Amino acid sequence: MKRHPALVTAHYAALVFLAIACVAPIMLMFATSLKLQTQIFTTGINFLFTPTLENYREVLGEGSFTRYLTNSLIVGVISTATTLVLGCMAAYGLARFRFAGRKTIAYTTLLLRTVPLAVLAVPVFMVWSQAGLINSLPGLVLLYVAVNLPFTIWLLYGFILQVPPELEEAAAIDGCGPIKVFYKVVLPLIKPGLAAASIFTFRIAWNEFILALVLTDRATRTLPVAASLYITDIGVDWGKIMALGSLIAIPPLIFTFVAARQIITGLTAGAVKG
Repeated sequence: MKRHPALVTAHYAALVFLAIACVAPIMLMFATSLKLQTQIFTTGINFLFTPTLENYREVLGEGSFTRYLTNSLIVGVISTATTLVLGCMAAYGLARFRFAGRKTIAYTTLLLRTVPLAVLAVPVFMVWSQAGLINSLPGLVLLYVAVNLPFTIWLLYGFILQVPPELEEAAAIDGCGPIKVFYKVVLPLIKPGLAAASIFTFRIAWNEFILALVLTDRATRTLPVAASLYITDIGVDWGKIMALGSLIAIPPLIFTFVAARQIITGLTAGAVKG
């Protein structure tokens, strides 16, 4: 059915508006990072100015930046890998094994992800203090695994349901054991789901601020927490905050663009009814 030209025009106009609304804050952040403190307050929102890399030089020149970057990479990569491994196994068990309450468990796991992270700050701090996990990277990794696991299970559960059981049965007849069937047959067929789950898990672990602020110290801070150090009693150094924010945004943006096709497939194909 051919749509009316006016509807097509309105459709694309809405898409352009949404694209501008999404890109504008990022462009404003990057533009502000190229201004001196005096330019920020005198020019306001103005893209016509003489750019400078002074903010980036000062941020990158600080010896602590490398430590914060290393902490963020360790927490992001390890928590993402651990979440994917545990999420795959849990989703496979829910999708393939028959037991009472299987579907209820599968769909209610997502409800755990709806709890705001700020609500968890105080309870987690108390529990982690008793467990000796405060101010440690393993404690932060464990927390992000717990936070991201429900969504990962829910997403991969939908993908595994779409894998025909006959393929696994054929592999078993050919002599493959359960573990080999899982790694040789199931995992290659759910790559879009793995890509979507990994990018969402990594972005949360990479960008999360509240829990990292509560659970880390000078030696274990991540980059988002480091950005808050530029807010002092004297004032807010917006140039450095925006420069560090631009640097923080680079890895997730690269990851998203590289895995864009897999992510789109994962979001559209993974959300199915079991």
